[in-house]
Amino acid sequence: MDSVTLDELDRQLAHALQVDGRAPFSQIADVLGTSDRTIARRYRRLRSAGALRVVGLPHAAALGHVDWMVRMRCTPDAAAPVAAALARRADTSWVTLLSGGTEINCITRTRAHADEGELLLQKLPRTPRVTAVTAHCVLRAVAGTNGWPGRTAALHPDQVAAPTPSETSAPPDERVTPTAADNHLLAALARDGRTGNPALAAATGWSETTVRRRIEQLRRGNVLYFDVEIEPALFGRTAEAALWLTVAPAALNAVSQALATHPQVAFAAAITGPASIAASVICRDLDELYDYIANDIGALDGLSRAETAPVVRRVKGAGELVV
Repeated sequence: MDSVTLDELDRQLAHALQVDGRAPFSQIADVLGTSDRTIARRYRRLRSAGALRVVGLPHAAALGHVDWMVRMRCTPDAAAPVAAALARRADTSWVTLLSGGTEINCITRTRAHADEGELLLQKLPRTPRVTAVTAHCVLRAVAGTNGWPGRTAALHPDQVAAPTPSETSAPPDERVTPTAADNHLLAALARDGRTGNPALAAATGWSETTVRRRIEQLRRGNVLYFDVEIEPALFGRTAEAALWLTVAPAALNAVSQALATHPQVAFAAAITGPASIAASVICRDLDELYDYIANDIGALDGLSRAETAPVVRRVKGAGELVV
């Protein structure tokens, strides 16, 4: 990522894109009180610098798939190349190096009926320098589903209500089933969620009208969602960590609800395995991370153990994750 500094308009643009990743620049400009030319220029600057990207991704359940959180411990010389190999796969996301570069954390996707052995044998790099692998099924996202609060605090509530996803003629509760014909569309949006309709029409062989209508159907059917990738450091947040919480089953709902109110939590999910919840935490610095763990996490009833691993490097973000 090139050197970039965000001003208030940049932050508002990032927030607006989190609300609707495909909102026209003219619509965003009206909400922010500026020109569409200014918004387009700001977006191109951030996009070309590698500071911001919109990705369109399908929900795993809508495709009959399951997301798994995979932890791999490696020898120090193996972590970077193994992480790079994982990042090149289209079915992985959020590939990060942890713990001084001796551990890799990532999300990978498999068919709902694939067992853990198939997941590990077919998807993960094979090398003796990987010393341990564990896979944990993601049961439910419990926090951060609408984006990290640090990048969604620039708009007023009335502004948030304006750049909303476009409507479709299909009723909201109509069940939408993705088909093989959607594969090219989903793959293109996973690379760049703001790919124009002409390019999407060329990739799918459909008309632009069909592309536009199908995107609206997939969104309304809760099959497709859009996310914004942007570096937390641009918001003055330089301390990231992976957090695994062991919670008593009776306290799982209460702890999940509490995490959803914490501005430090970028994402959290209930998972299988020894830890009940895995979370991604973003703080201003290590001192704030300490305070968050000691005060906010430490105050949660029903929590028996908390494991923390600092993020050394994010190798891959949200896109692409399409099986």
